[in-house]
Amino acid sequence: MESGMLAYGLLAFATVAYLFRWLMPPKSSLPDIPAVTPTTPILSFWGSIKNLTHNKELILEGYHKYKGRAFKVPELFRWHVIVTGPKLVDELRKAPDEMLSFKDAVIEQISMDWTFGPAIMGNPYHIPLIRSNLTRNLVVLFSGVREELMAAFNDAIPPSDDWIAVPALETLMTIVSRTSNRIFVGLPTCRNPDYVDLNIKFTIDAVTTGIMLNMVPAFLRPIVGRLLTSVPKSIERGVKHLGPVIKERYRMVEEYGHDYEGKPNDMLSWLIDEAEGVETGARELVLRILSINFGAIHTSSNSFTHALYRLASNPEWTLTLREEVEQVVKEEGWTKNALQKMHKVDSFLKESQRCDGLGSVSITRLAVQDFTFSDGTFIPKGTFVSAAMMPIHHDEEFYENPEMFNPWRFAEKRSGEGEELKHQLVSTNTEYITFGHGKHACPGRFFAANELKGMLAHVVTTYDVKLEKDGEIPPPSWIAQSLVPNRTGKVLFRKRRD
Repeated sequence: MESGMLAYGLLAFATVAYLFRWLMPPKSSLPDIPAVTPTTPILSFWGSIKNLTHNKELILEGYHKYKGRAFKVPELFRWHVIVTGPKLVDELRKAPDEMLSFKDAVIEQISMDWTFGPAIMGNPYHIPLIRSNLTRNLVVLFSGVREELMAAFNDAIPPSDDWIAVPALETLMTIVSRTSNRIFVGLPTCRNPDYVDLNIKFTIDAVTTGIMLNMVPAFLRPIVGRLLTSVPKSIERGVKHLGPVIKERYRMVEEYGHDYEGKPNDMLSWLIDEAEGVETGARELVLRILSINFGAIHTSSNSFTHALYRLASNPEWTLTLREEVEQVVKEEGWTKNALQKMHKVDSFLKESQRCDGLGSVSITRLAVQDFTFSDGTFIPKGTFVSAAMMPIHHDEEFYENPEMFNPWRFAEKRSGEGEELKHQLVSTNTEYITFGHGKHACPGRFFAANELKGMLAHVVTTYDVKLEKDGEIPPPSWIAQSLVPNRTGKVLFRKRRD
């Protein structure tokens, strides 16, 4: 959905929400937790409308007023509690699931019953596969990933002696989809244009539907959800591509056993091996693959677009990165181990995540029981709680000159004794929570990091890049708590000159 249409849609749904708010006031006003907007019903409603487009300002205001404590921001049908300071952030990530639930927060926040279907989080057997099988196979599968990202870039941005303007986010979604699906479903499906388009459309539809459904009361979501959801059509479209593949793999398993010779080593095979009962059906496996694609495409394409805009705004950084990549590759070749040694590449991406990131909050939980933090902050059942990610990442207590984009910030930190691992892109702590923190930190971050580093290394060794307007990064957008890179911004590419 185009940004203008989305804006009109948000306004329409906000109007409906205004009418129903009087019928369904927030369950708790959380009177003991300070707010960044007025708390009276009418004014808090207008505060919730402001939160849709100015969440960044509200979160920053709360963080600086109540640092080390909790505060609350208004949403259409609830208050959302934000905790600050390392102590409370650590307590949030350590809180038991039976009290502050990650799973229930995900289901509620993106209206998962309608954006993905209830089975995905009802039986999330794919998550251990992402955490274990996918991570363990990164070394073995790296050559295929590298081959695919090279082919995808070459198809989308053919090296040219002349500058070519490329729509950044749109192009990168295609490249990320192809590269990710090389390891999800393999060749030739990962290169099929309709299959690539399906996964991108499913990702965009899921985000848009989730936003819309959060703007109507819970009792209306089954009705509105049936009107908005694209899941059934997406599954049908996916079955056309993957149905015959799934059928053939089951035939091979039945005839030769689970470890048959030539068995593809990809996510689809791992799912087939683990699926039980109804989940063994082709439609169910297709939906599982679509959902995994959502996680890969949405976060990685947004993250790399932010990073690409930063790189193109200062083309001189390309030379520094290029020098590191070529030196490491000369010693290690194009391998996963080589990526591990590209400290400046890793640092550039981590600094981009710190400065831009995916939004204002992280480590979001839903209280399924009453919970009390050590400072006495009481969180009643049914309350959303998050950590203030964006202000933490811009706090001078944790980062020197936090408003400055220093591409080598984390590479320099890694040079200290005992600091080698702490400042990697995939590492999390209470001061860096892009991937969350603790046991629910993003399970796919190791794959994502390798994919992003491989993409950045390829870009700097293959192209020169710059912005259409020198140094002027296309402005991003805020939609509630999410930071979205400019959807129409373009980056200029040409074949490298030196």
